[in-house]
Amino acid sequence: MKISYNWLKQYVNCDYPAEKVSELLTSTGLEVEDLERFESVKGALKGVVVGKVLTCIDHPNSDHLHITTVDVGGEEPLHIVCGAPNVAAGQKVLVATINTELWIGDEHITIKKGKIRGEVSEGMICAEDELQLGTSHEGIMVLPDDYEVGKPASFYFPVEEDYTIEIGLTANRSDATSRPQPAREHHEIPPHPSLGGRLQGGEP
Repeated sequence: MKISYNWLKQYVNCDYPAEKVSELLTSTGLEVEDLERFESVKGALKGVVVGKVLTCIDHPNSDHLHITTVDVGGEEPLHIVCGAPNVAAGQKVLVATINTELWIGDEHITIKKGKIRGEVSEGMICAEDELQLGTSHEGIMVLPDDYEVGKPASFYFPVEEDYTIEIGLTANRSDATSRPQPAREHHEIPPHPSLGGRLQGGEP
């Protein structure tokens, strides 16, 4: 049987991490066989923030690259080399900062500080497909002017995060296959080391 960790927390009032809940379930006789993390956007946009392009000039050693400075809410703006044709000063954009992990299709990359044709680049101004927020790669995402510089991207583009808990049920635990009664959805169930009965909405 597979259950959602977020769903479980609707019936059990606890702040235990998913790993601890899995241990507790196993200790009650509901053996957890697998715990799988789910993210509606892989990487959960961690390390991606709203930035403002302060300056944008042509790269001296390229006919299509641009050298930008981007305010991401830090002490100093970032120098970022960008190849998007639509990048321009004054734009609000999404920036993957140093050490951000991105999944572009099946390819996984980590953003590093480096040089592109001799110019320092300290991040990446992103297109929507590079963040799994769409399929377009025609240019970078240009955000509304009221987006706040330095805010995490997930503030404006919420990411659903959950765990799938897979329980191996034995023949003597048929009780565990039932669903909580609808009435129990509206009652707060206090945390307790034993979660067995509470999975079904039963009393301790």
